[in-house]
Amino acid sequence: MEKKKKLALHWKILIGMIAGLLAGFLLLQFDGGKQFTYDWIAPWGKIFVNLLKLIAIPLILASLVKGVSDLKDIAKFKTIGLRTIGLYILTTIFAISIGLITVNILQPGAGVSKDTISKLEQTYAGNQKIAQKITVAKQQKTQPKLQFLVDIVPDNIFKAMSSNSNMLQVIFFAIFLGITLILIPEHKAAPLKDIFDSLNEAILKMVDIIMLTAPYAVFALIANVIVGTAGDWELLSSLLKYGFAVILGLSIMLIVYMLMLKFFTGKNPFWFMKQLAPAQLLAFSSSSSAATLPVTMERVEEHIGVDQEVSSFVLPVGATVNMDGTSLYQAVAAVFILQVLWPEGLSFTNQLTIILTALLASIGAAAVPGAGMIMLVIVLEALGFPSEKLPIALALIFAIDRPLDMMRTVINVTGDATVSTIVAKSVGKLHTPKPKNWNDHI
Repeated sequence: MEKKKKLALHWKILIGMIAGLLAGFLLLQFDGGKQFTYDWIAPWGKIFVNLLKLIAIPLILASLVKGVSDLKDIAKFKTIGLRTIGLYILTTIFAISIGLITVNILQPGAGVSKDTISKLEQTYAGNQKIAQKITVAKQQKTQPKLQFLVDIVPDNIFKAMSSNSNMLQVIFFAIFLGITLILIPEHKAAPLKDIFDSLNEAILKMVDIIMLTAPYAVFALIANVIVGTAGDWELLSSLLKYGFAVILGLSIMLIVYMLMLKFFTGKNPFWFMKQLAPAQLLAFSSSSSAATLPVTMERVEEHIGVDQEVSSFVLPVGATVNMDGTSLYQAVAAVFILQVLWPEGLSFTNQLTIILTALLASIGAAAVPGAGMIMLVIVLEALGFPSEKLPIALALIFAIDRPLDMMRTVINVTGDATVSTIVAKSVGKLHTPKPKNWNDHI
């Protein structure tokens, strides 16, 4: 008897997204529908995201220690590290440049009326989230230039592991421990390596189990987003040209990734996108690279064929310092704000400054929650943007920030996976994929 073919996970998640979209719009038609969503639907999405965040730090620690210690040779790790950082810097510069070209051609700021600016100002006047972003950005600016390096080195590893925002500190410790395991006698390193190997297998199995609920969780996440943006439709429509500029730039960046993948690895880009689709859809639904990281690692290792020695370093580092989608968004948002509020700041020199500042800010602000808007404030202040106009500037893009955040997170995750695959191919660590199922050993 022929075995019935199961529906692929990415199709199940896509169905969940569409159902969540329809449910969100439907619930808005009823009195109390919004509150019902917050009370009874949204918590399930939150639980799912929390589960993924729960395993992110243990997964990074276990996989990175195992990956580095398995290399046997520190020179190999140096090669992987240099190629990873080099590619991340290159793709970020590409992303910012694409953003600048797109926004300068489309000129989205020309379509925003003074009435719209006034309405946005009134709607988001005194908004606590906006005020908080400005405060955090100003704190970032006053720190020493090399503070981001200081922040990478933890003084207490258990404290570092207590928060996902300290991911770079955990990465530092895991690399340090992995290198020391290479340097001590193999018979003494073996027991500890076995512990991390076993922990890594257990955490990856947790990912498989958690992903069984992904379609239902995505339904909850999308429904919550829809009811959460209710009431902003008029403002959203007035910012459509700006939103289109961001989406067009992100789409071009996606094409760049696919061309890089084809050129450097010979892999079919459509096959690659199909294998990565569950991670991309989850990134879209959750707007969180950190929450998506366990799924990204599972898809890249088991379904694309990247060896763990590469993925365990490239992907966690990428999730914290490589934010191509966010960097592209910075470029579009910064120029859009200048077009509307400060046209005299639209000089060629300032646009070069945007490239440099957005590149540095993507590293410096990487561990800060809600880094997108904080990075934008840092970029604007580097241009000499009038500080009294900063709340208005953020209000200008705040209404449409969530849907764009969802899209740029997809690009962030896709960029990490692309670089991981290219680096793996360059060091001979790209093999035939061997997918695992949650019930393989039952």
